[in-house]
Amino acid sequence: ALRDKLRALAAAQGHPLGEPAGGADDGGRDAALAAYAAVLARAQLDAVDADAETAPPEVATTEYTRYSFGAHFCEVRVLPATGVVRVARHVAAFDVGRVLNPRTTLSQLKGGVVWGLGQALTEATHYDPRSGKVVNDNLADYHVPVNADVPDLDAFYVDADDPRELNPLGTKAVGEIATVGAAAAVANAVYHATGVRVRDLPITADRLL
Repeated sequence: ALRDKLRALAAAQGHPLGEPAGGADDGGRDAALAAYAAVLARAQLDAVDADAETAPPEVATTEYTRYSFGAHFCEVRVLPATGVVRVARHVAAFDVGRVLNPRTTLSQLKGGVVWGLGQALTEATHYDPRSGKVVNDNLADYHVPVNADVPDLDAFYVDADDPRELNPLGTKAVGEIATVGAAAAVANAVYHATGVRVRDLPITADRLL
């Protein structure tokens, strides 16, 4: 709506705007911003506002569901003498619909995998049975993965539009889908390496010895 309003304003000024060419890497975005700034300057305006409303089509709530999907592949190394588990490699692939921002999407996906590694190997909340108070409510006692705990990690997406009946952009959620399945992949790799099936997280050395 805002773009249409700016184009109408530019056309009225005798300087019609074309489609922005290229992307951020080749100056296309900068050129588009400069063109919009020129429209405002000629109109002696500091800003232009536009309002619009949108709602998902009714068909989306009756005939279709929209989910993101992921698959995790994990390799671990377990020290026989100590039971310490190290993740050597983790690869994850996701279908999250059309990706609008590749940089933040990859950051979310990789961060979610790291979150899953913490769930699998280090993170646990401990409660005082007498009071119910959390006793490891600080980063000294609640262990999250640090750089040394994170292996060669690769995450990628397939960047395929979900059917547009679901929403106008063909997007799906990228929230916690990267975490779902990560801990299970680690547990399966530990079972493959040791023959020990651990069903409670985190997978600590005492549960393997």
